[in-house]
Amino acid sequence: MGAPGHDPSSARLVVGVDIGNSTTEACLAELAPDGSLTYLGADLTRTTGVKGTPDNTVGALRVVRDVLARAGRRPDEVHTVLLNEATPVISGLAMETITETIITESTMIGHNPTTPGGVGLAVGTTVSIADLTAQPPGEPVVCVVPAGWDFDDVARVVNAAVAGGVAVVAAVLAGDDAVLVTNRLDRAVPVVDEVRAVEKVPLGMLAAVEVAAPGRTIRTLSDSYGLASVFGLDPDQTRAVSPVARALTGNRSAVVVRTPSGDVTDRRIPVGELVLRGAGRELRVDVDAGAEAIMATVARLQPLDDVHGEPGTHVGGMLAQVRDTMSDVLHGADGSAQPASEIAIRDVLAVDTFVPAEVRGGLAGEIALENAVALAAMVRTSRSRMQLVADQVSAELGARAEIGGVEGEMAVGGALTTPGVDRPVAVLDLGGGSTDAALMTVDGVCTAVHVAGAGELVTKLIDSELALGDREVAEGVKWHPLAKVESFFHLRHEDGTVQFFDQPFPPHVFARVVVLTPDGPVPVETRHGLDHVRRVRRAAKSRVFVVNAVRALRQVAPGGDLRALDFVVLLGGSALDFEIPELIADELAPYGIVCGTGNVLGTQGPRNAVASGLVRAHAAASSPCPAG
Repeated sequence: MGAPGHDPSSARLVVGVDIGNSTTEACLAELAPDGSLTYLGADLTRTTGVKGTPDNTVGALRVVRDVLARAGRRPDEVHTVLLNEATPVISGLAMETITETIITESTMIGHNPTTPGGVGLAVGTTVSIADLTAQPPGEPVVCVVPAGWDFDDVARVVNAAVAGGVAVVAAVLAGDDAVLVTNRLDRAVPVVDEVRAVEKVPLGMLAAVEVAAPGRTIRTLSDSYGLASVFGLDPDQTRAVSPVARALTGNRSAVVVRTPSGDVTDRRIPVGELVLRGAGRELRVDVDAGAEAIMATVARLQPLDDVHGEPGTHVGGMLAQVRDTMSDVLHGADGSAQPASEIAIRDVLAVDTFVPAEVRGGLAGEIALENAVALAAMVRTSRSRMQLVADQVSAELGARAEIGGVEGEMAVGGALTTPGVDRPVAVLDLGGGSTDAALMTVDGVCTAVHVAGAGELVTKLIDSELALGDREVAEGVKWHPLAKVESFFHLRHEDGTVQFFDQPFPPHVFARVVVLTPDGPVPVETRHGLDHVRRVRRAAKSRVFVVNAVRALRQVAPGGDLRALDFVVLLGGSALDFEIPELIADELAPYGIVCGTGNVLGTQGPRNAVASGLVRAHAAASSPCPAG
């Protein structure tokens, strides 16, 4: 596929194109006859289709045309388009719940209504408000108020009952009138409102009601031994009731009703086994053994040949789905498809986490954070359709299009344009689905690895552990700093500093934890405080990117010794994160490694390394003169 009309003795226009999992990047340069390069620009667009498949053509053509337009050049001036050898790498994620809290024939209410009434802990027998005045005097009772009752009527009936000698010690309301009721009572008692399933509260049963003071959380009902003291439980019953206490932790109000036939259990759920093959061996590990056990097994079998999940389990279905997806996208223009049975999973990353689970038996949508394992699996298949992409790009542009080189080696070549970097150098490409590492020695020998787990897994961990239920909000928490709006004119940043503003904040962010996006503060729908949200965010990034950085670099470092590395350059979209580079650099500092974010060509930051590396390698191969 030649490029007719181009004089080989004149400068040639060359475009390097890097097709990644999320973005497709281009580097435009002019190659002089003496082999020197003049860089003319760079651009990027979203990748079309799954990396390494014919669907990538649309994105590749778009980014080439965009970079040419920015430089004021025409498509018919292009001599050569260089494409990376984009081997498909995809990742799948699953959350495997290890425990589940189940409460049967027992009742608890533990939520945070906007304004519960009163303060304190009270224990008494549940009685409907309709029967309140008929109760014998002296016995402590908890008044249960169904929907439809007006707050004035509630206060009137309770006051009348108390005047008649009934010991009303607390109340549970369906409506949201706790403060209004409390303000009208002759004697204040703790009141929990907004209980949407109040009709399910069993009557005639011993109940404990606790409301904490503003700014505080309950102490007794969220403690296993506190529940034991309130209800007179023996050690076996205390062990059984511990999930109730765990589910109520951090709430301002709670109600627990003990029924004679109540049964509270915390049972194990079989989540399946992983079957791993590598280094001539096969090992099995239970997912419910936790992330540490899984990753220890993975480390014993490097390099991995394949991973399967136990049939009939969720983890087995998850890994099978990854294979099926890859089989579909690798159905090429020639009609052949790669059977799912031929697609191997080359790496997994397991992370201990928590998932929010609704507690069966709760009456106000209570959730408990259950132990879970997040599992990222990566497929790397040798069947690439990049030649089809090259042929289509060549036909559209009328220029030569060729596969330019292996990604890892090209990324190192691009990273070497970062000021202050020299060989030997290692790069970490921090992407959305995988974390890639490559090492180039002084002699120019390159070694590269791909490991599962990157930005998408971080987002999923944040979403799950904060019980957000909104991927976009979780992305915002991941990418941007946090703050707490403390008044209409000032907020407190996550580092403790206070900033004042001339214009008032919109009412919907008042007194809320917010994400500081370029478009302004966005509230985070969570009951957790600022410090907790920050801890979850940083822990998620550390458990994915820091762990993967170390294990990937060990696989490319001479003898697996990190001290043998001199320079580590961080590349990719996640290297633009405001704290991931710092977390990785802190982890590598004890090994004497110079680690920082790449600045490709001195201008592009951590982007464009592979695309510019393709151009550099082409220049070096085209002329005996060194590439610029």
